Amino acid sequence: MAVDDKHISYRIYLVAVFIFLMAIAIVVKLTNIQWVEGDYYRKLAKQRTVRNFVIPANKGNIYSADGSLLATSIPNYEIRFDSKAPKEENFEKYIKPLSDSLSSILGRPSGYYQNELRKARANKNRYYLIARNLSYTEYVRIKGFPLFNLGAFKGGIIIEQETVRKHPIGKIAERTIGYDRIDPATGVEVGKGIEWAFKSYLNGKDGKILKQKIAKGQWKPIRDVNEVDPIDGYDVISTIDVFIQDIAHHALLKQLQDYGADHGCVVVMETETGYVKAISNLGRQEDGSYIETTNYAVAESHEPGSTFKLVDLMAILEDKVADTSTVFDSHGGVVKYYGRSVRDSHTGGYGKISLARGFELSSNTVMVQAVYDNYKSNPSKFVNHIRNFGLDKPLGLHFKGEGRPIIPHPGDKSWSGISLPWMAFGYSVSVTPMQTLAFYNSVANNGVMVRPQFVSEIKEWNKTIKKFDTEVINPKVCSPETIKKLKAVLLNVVKKGTASKLYSKDFSMAGKTGTAQMNYGGKDGKSALYYASSFVGYFPADHPKYSCIVVVHKPNTSKNNYYGADVAGPVFKRIAQKIFTDAPSTNKIKRLDSSIPKQEYSYNKFNSESNKKTKLIPNLKGMPGMDAVALLENLGLKVRVNGVGKVKNQSIQAGQNINKNTTIVLELS
Repeated sequence: MAVDDKHISYRIYLVAVFIFLMAIAIVVKLTNIQWVEGDYYRKLAKQRTVRNFVIPANKGNIYSADGSLLATSIPNYEIRFDSKAPKEENFEKYIKPLSDSLSSILGRPSGYYQNELRKARANKNRYYLIARNLSYTEYVRIKGFPLFNLGAFKGGIIIEQETVRKHPIGKIAERTIGYDRIDPATGVEVGKGIEWAFKSYLNGKDGKILKQKIAKGQWKPIRDVNEVDPIDGYDVISTIDVFIQDIAHHALLKQLQDYGADHGCVVVMETETGYVKAISNLGRQEDGSYIETTNYAVAESHEPGSTFKLVDLMAILEDKVADTSTVFDSHGGVVKYYGRSVRDSHTGGYGKISLARGFELSSNTVMVQAVYDNYKSNPSKFVNHIRNFGLDKPLGLHFKGEGRPIIPHPGDKSWSGISLPWMAFGYSVSVTPMQTLAFYNSVANNGVMVRPQFVSEIKEWNKTIKKFDTEVINPKVCSPETIKKLKAVLLNVVKKGTASKLYSKDFSMAGKTGTAQMNYGGKDGKSALYYASSFVGYFPADHPKYSCIVVVHKPNTSKNNYYGADVAGPVFKRIAQKIFTDAPSTNKIKRLDSSIPKQEYSYNKFNSESNKKTKLIPNLKGMPGMDAVALLENLGLKVRVNGVGKVKNQSIQAGQNINKNTTIVLELS
């Protein structure tokens, strides 16, 4: 019996020791958690229940040169309700006046909101949706309503904000205005155009707001003030002129539609400054419509064809190896080099004509002979001229994705016996439309080559942060004597050359046509071959104000009128004449400080309409488009705009009741 008691005692001691050791282990673990790993676990718990969320800063606006709004950030607000936050006495006291107030701004009966709020409280809904897509004015009003004015903790109001980017002028110049956003598939920031190139100015500094995790994985702000307020970005003043942009866009669109072309581009640039006043890039979709998807003018490097012949003439005149009066025999319209034929578009050629006349008629045989005969023993000399003109490297535009030029050089793997003659009429080389325009613009600008620019200024309200002045790429591409001769032959191209159909005695233009065969080496042979028609020049010819290039790819060849003068030339002429017919300009501004009655009337009309507390659709006819958009959005309507200018028609007629979030379509003229 004593032995059994002894064994029992041992077992009790063992159990006691085990329990003691377990107690020590627990104490050690608790001590370790509390003091050694405490910061880690406290941080982990806080991360899972409380988190800082980013409040994106409002981007700066993008304006046109004439002050029109091209892109803007509009804050949209969402109001939700934490039904458990208010005390019972406050909830009962304020539910009726809160419902009345919500009814006045959101449109539904007061009883509806009373029922919904009570239902949310009964279900302990901590994230009940009150309204979304609210303007700033509506948000401020709702924030001041009974109960909600007590704040997030006592009133239960939850405020969510997001920023929406809008283009008031619609799809026009959409590719140039561009975008800057996060790709949802990859999570990588992507962008194009001005939005992307100038994002460091447009994007402000993001703010932060502290939120707490609530039921169903939802988060609500802990307080109704931000931890860090966002700072808005700067405004970007582009060089685009909305009036000229509208002309260029629709002139190109009409020609693409008429010729069933694949795609095309047009650029209008201010001669002296290099400021791009209009740029349109339109590509054909499967349904036959044309939209902006690719910046062809900047990105598409291709063989230019006959517009490259200005390079030939400039090099020849600079080296004085021939003059505009030097006579060449077109040899019946065909000359051969290394077994390959160079042909004129005119069957039978032009007989014996001067170099100037050969340029005006775009004779391939004349221009090729002029280059080959004078540079065959030293082709590097000709190629070096091209490099000195700045055509061998990108222009260095702010936009990413600029096409790279291809200028072969003796010694390259691609160089052969036919390289020099083929370069003379725009083949075996590759440049972008924007490069070609910059080169022609240098002739219009008396030899000064300037870099094309899309932005003139960065501003913060009325304060200039940075100015983008004219950038000179080459102060002297050639001598004044050469410039004088080049201007004369470019004028004669329109007067009596390949572009004579464009000539008008009332308006002077100068330029060069181009018709290039594309994909002539394709695997499909002739079935894959197509044409690119172009015209590049400047106007007025005597005192150039603007330079312009038009390129149309793959026009319909069924009528055999795919030449540059037929396809691209009319676009150039329409733009040039419309700019100076509809908008005559002057370099002097008189009585700058005096009021303009038309402007005063427009402002007073907008101001009176915007201050009316009305529940009816206003009459917008005759009101400037930008004013009409602002007025309608303040009334809670969604707006879609077609065209540019003043309101011509509105889809919802004046006097009808306003229904929130309804879309109204404005037609501008």
